[in-house]
Amino acid sequence: MPGTSELITVAVPKGRLLQESSALFERALGVSPRKLLEGTRKLAADAPEAGLRFISIRAGDVASYVEHGAAEVGIVGLDVLREEPRDLYEPLDLGIGRCTVIVARPKGARPLPRGVAPRVATKYLSLAARHFAAKGVPAEIIPLHGSIEVAPSLGLADSIVDITETGETLRANGLVIEEKVLEVSARLVVNRVALKLHPERLRLLIEALRAAVAAAGAEAR
Repeated sequence: MPGTSELITVAVPKGRLLQESSALFERALGVSPRKLLEGTRKLAADAPEAGLRFISIRAGDVASYVEHGAAEVGIVGLDVLREEPRDLYEPLDLGIGRCTVIVARPKGARPLPRGVAPRVATKYLSLAARHFAAKGVPAEIIPLHGSIEVAPSLGLADSIVDITETGETLRANGLVIEEKVLEVSARLVVNRVALKLHPERLRLLIEALRAAVAAAGAEAR
């Protein structure tokens, strides 16, 4: 990859995943997107020695950037990919950003009467709808994009579908996990057209990251 005139653009999400993915890129290729991007207002930084350009964008937008060709490669949470399926090549589970999409309800809440559709507050409209439909439950899905945990205490919803890492915020708001919907980790995604245009370069990138993931996993054991 080094020495190529055209850089491969990698979309990395802001926040915690930027830090975790940077450790993988540093192990795999000797470059850290976090170090390249920190201390600057620019949202793009080049690493010509690795043949890469990193762009830092909102986590929920990474899949769109890659699907539409603004970036060849991206890092996306499995929850995002399953909420809104995209036409992307998904070659690698990076093993970072581990969380769980869950159903939670108030601790000690009584079961709803038979035949009453539960009101479910969530930002995961598709995931939640599919989950309850698979159980044969005609849930009323209430779209929210913030402060979802308070919806039951305010009478807006009977339960929520949300993502959690430790469950601390749920417990702080008097909620208990009722069931798990999806185990989540970050995935490497690749634009399908780019895969045809740069097959060897992208293969080398994927394999370098695969080796870094394996090494990180071995160290964690």
